[in-house]
Amino acid sequence: MHFSVMAAESLELLAVRPDGIYLDATTGLGGHTALIAARLERGFVIANDRDAQSLEMARQNTLELAERIRFRHATFGMLAETVRSEGFEKVDGLLADLGVSRYQLTAPERGFSFLMDGPLDMRMDPTQGMTAADLVNYNAEKALADLIYQMGEERGARKVARAIVRARPIRSTLHLANVVERAVHRTGRLHPATKTFMALRMAVNDEPGELDRLLETGPEILREGGRMVVISFMSIDDRKVKVRFRELAREGRAKLLTKHPLVPGDLETAENAASRSAKLRAIEIIEKGNDYHGDHAGILR
Repeated sequence: MHFSVMAAESLELLAVRPDGIYLDATTGLGGHTALIAARLERGFVIANDRDAQSLEMARQNTLELAERIRFRHATFGMLAETVRSEGFEKVDGLLADLGVSRYQLTAPERGFSFLMDGPLDMRMDPTQGMTAADLVNYNAEKALADLIYQMGEERGARKVARAIVRARPIRSTLHLANVVERAVHRTGRLHPATKTFMALRMAVNDEPGELDRLLETGPEILREGGRMVVISFMSIDDRKVKVRFRELAREGRAKLLTKHPLVPGDLETAENAASRSAKLRAIEIIEKGNDYHGDHAGILR
């Protein structure tokens, strides 16, 4: 079963208008996209993702709402261009759910999970860039340790990096998970390889850089009164969102809609354990002159 994390909170804060234009920057399997589209009449939602395979699944999952959805394959850095490709400079709302999609985690061939054996890939766009195997097999030990510590906040990063270098070549996801598990002991509920896999995934996909680009571009493509909702799952990401949103508020360009991050309720976490670490923050753009022009109905295709 597919769960859209903090769906009710997201929709409430987006304040979806029937004739509005919305951007789901991280469509995944289409859960949030479908919920937004279902509230539209003359407007539509741009369903964007950097993972073309996920986008195709989202397309199949939302066939009954197809006339209200435009699918786009792009990174966060291309969002302004993506919106312009639909005939607009600004949108009424932007949603970004920064979590890894369920499909990515449960497809062994994508290499995201340490619970199933598969190629050590982890690319959200399998046609672009280096793989996790490239990182673990060719990075210097110190560089690998720094990466795992900084992006994964793994205190045992040096031990992990040393173990990886000694075990080279790392052949698969389970091979890497076993190497890490021997290097660091389990603490609490987390599998010992959790933080290492997270760090590698973030590095492979340049997630810190992509989030920076989202937080820079997002407010610029929102009209006056437009809203931006971001759901993050890692403290390092939530800190970036908090700092950027507060900066915009201090500059008088936005109003904070969430003084503190919203978190999932007990019912949601009971139904979907993966939502436990979710934090949602939202702003409303108040900068004057930040409006768009165009007839919504006139460009529907």
